[in-house]
Amino acid sequence: MYGRGRRGGLPAPTQGGGRGRGRGAPLPSPVASSEAGSISSVSQLGGEMERLSVQTEPPASTQPAAIPAPQQQKQQQQLVPASSVKFAQRPDHDLGGQNEIGNGIECWKGFYQSLRPTQMGMSLNIDVSVAAFYEPILAVDFVAKLLNLGDPIRAATRPLSDSDRAKLKKALRGVRVKVTHGEEKRYKITGISPSATNQLRFAAEDGKQKSVVQYFLEKYNIRLRFASWPALQSGNDSRPIFLPMECCKIIEGQRYSKKLNEKQVTALLREACRRPVEREHSIEQIVHFNDVEQDDLAKEFGISVKKELTCIDARVLPPPVLKYHDLGKARTVRPRVGQWNMINAKLFNGATVNFWMCVNFSSLGEQMAASFCRALVGMCNNKGMVINPAPVFPIRSGYPNQLEKTLAEVHSMCNNERKQLQILIIILPDVSGSYGTIKRVCETELGIVSQCCQPKQARKCSPQYLENVALKINVKAGGRNTVLEDALNRRIPLLSDTPTIIFGADVTHPQPGEDSSPSIAAIVASMDWPEVTTYRGLVSAQKHRQEIIQDSAGMIRELMIAFRRTTHQKPSRIIFYRDGVSEGQFNQVLLYEMDAIRKACASLEPNYLPPVTFIVVQKRHHTRLFATNPNQTDKSGNILPGTVVDTKICHPSEHDFYLCSHLGIQDVSCLTYPFVSESVSCYAECAVPPAYYAHLAAFRARYYIEGDIASDSGGGGTGPPVRSEAAPVRPLPAISPNVKNVMFYC
Repeated sequence: MYGRGRRGGLPAPTQGGGRGRGRGAPLPSPVASSEAGSISSVSQLGGEMERLSVQTEPPASTQPAAIPAPQQQKQQQQLVPASSVKFAQRPDHDLGGQNEIGNGIECWKGFYQSLRPTQMGMSLNIDVSVAAFYEPILAVDFVAKLLNLGDPIRAATRPLSDSDRAKLKKALRGVRVKVTHGEEKRYKITGISPSATNQLRFAAEDGKQKSVVQYFLEKYNIRLRFASWPALQSGNDSRPIFLPMECCKIIEGQRYSKKLNEKQVTALLREACRRPVEREHSIEQIVHFNDVEQDDLAKEFGISVKKELTCIDARVLPPPVLKYHDLGKARTVRPRVGQWNMINAKLFNGATVNFWMCVNFSSLGEQMAASFCRALVGMCNNKGMVINPAPVFPIRSGYPNQLEKTLAEVHSMCNNERKQLQILIIILPDVSGSYGTIKRVCETELGIVSQCCQPKQARKCSPQYLENVALKINVKAGGRNTVLEDALNRRIPLLSDTPTIIFGADVTHPQPGEDSSPSIAAIVASMDWPEVTTYRGLVSAQKHRQEIIQDSAGMIRELMIAFRRTTHQKPSRIIFYRDGVSEGQFNQVLLYEMDAIRKACASLEPNYLPPVTFIVVQKRHHTRLFATNPNQTDKSGNILPGTVVDTKICHPSEHDFYLCSHLGIQDVSCLTYPFVSESVSCYAECAVPPAYYAHLAAFRARYYIEGDIASDSGGGGTGPPVRSEAAPVRPLPAISPNVKNVMFYC
């Protein structure tokens, strides 16, 4: 793909053109008429407002900063705001509806809106959204769902374990409840009692000690049935207020901001993912529901909103030709509608693996595990790799509770034989939660490149799964799966003409409510030219929720040295893709990190100033594109991969464009939104991979300090905690050199 620039960049090649209809309308300007081959953009209300409609990530997790448009107050309809997202509180409304997603959490449907400056004027960006909320149920029912206890009446006969108490305390901290006895009062939960309710005593008005159970029986004639469970605690530790769980109900409309577990994410995606036609219809319903035309405040400011989708022009870039090994039947492959099959192709550079081994932590039998390994090695060799069919040692079985010990023993056994493992195949335990520990031990303590496999997939042993794993093993062993034919033939403008290094950078932050973990920054860089296929990655810990990469100059310098070592050339051009930057941070990140790039170059050689293309890639922009011509879509109704929009709905002064870089598997296709600065056109097929690799590397590094905390299903409060002081940054454990030299994060 090409990144459009206004400072002398090359135009993107065109393969078919089109127009799009957009959700929304420009403030006082006419809407472009739709033509065959158009694309629709997000619904825009009022005056000249226009914005594309393309989905990027599950809307439930997006909270972009935006200016909310005037919202008419509806009778009999209560909206719960969350950032610039609003959720209907009545389940009978078309946009509302609550559905359970597990563990006491439910999914609410709502809508997102923000005013955006575009080349056509101010535009109103509208999109559907979903988010997780606490179920408004009794506290005892929430506990039973959170801890999977089944019937709470039966579960009340046994006390909660220490782990259950810790999980419950984390889940309910900050949640507001109302009591169901006596006068209705509301409390904010700060924790749970240190002992069971039937053991709690307090000083009564007569000065005598009285138990909580006795007090509720005498005062309210309530015989507590869950007295073996702890009570909810409100207030502070010096003057706590204890509330029996069965007398408390969670107040409706409280946003659940903690990380969801896998089951909840699956259920949430099931509610969020819709076909393009369905999403388009939902957005139109939102437009009519808001009815800004009748809003008194909008009338006072002279704002009018058109209810029709805005039509825009779009282009579809031709897919690049992929080059595979000449020994395969298919030497080149041209993707069709974002997909291709490499069944007849062999890897462009197949890696050689002489020393490998398998460790089985699952309940899989030894014979079945051995059969899986044979099939996997056979697939790797069939695809062009050269793997020794005999492992260094036979398959080693281990207990899930002895991961570190087993891995250390395997490492020691191989070293004693002076056969350093090039790849370790690991069949994961049947119960999830061990992946992070395995990766930390292998990559930072033992220096082993590992490939983890799910036991259920090892049982099936399907050819498609084996082929996918073979592709991962090849890049981890130093091979290359495929390259662009235009790259080999030096036909990519502003990339193939002179040695060019491509960077990708991203920062991941701790999950909400976790105030002790640092943010993790990752930078990757291409290590081959002109193919630009292999990326080396570096990671670094920095201050909590700090978006600017603090050690960017040092990381960039190290990667540029590695590029020169592998290619024997110094970069004459730098292309830098930056992910995860909000609009409010554009200038701040650009100034700091561009300066870091210049400092890194100056530290390598005096007066070394290669031209730099700095591109910010965004996905959480709530822009949705819908094709007006059904003949120009994929089988699910999404716009075609390679669709580019760089006019009308783009920013009036910034160098930005929209790109649909891949096929939409579910829901509306994901659009990346690159913001380009400095020099400026670039081949866009490279727009997503560098930033995505940086995201993978940063996410992997978080396992090094948090283990499998991301898999914890424990809940949390409704908002970010108050941090008394900045927690010290915990440095990341060093990645072993042999691991760092390959794409271990894939």
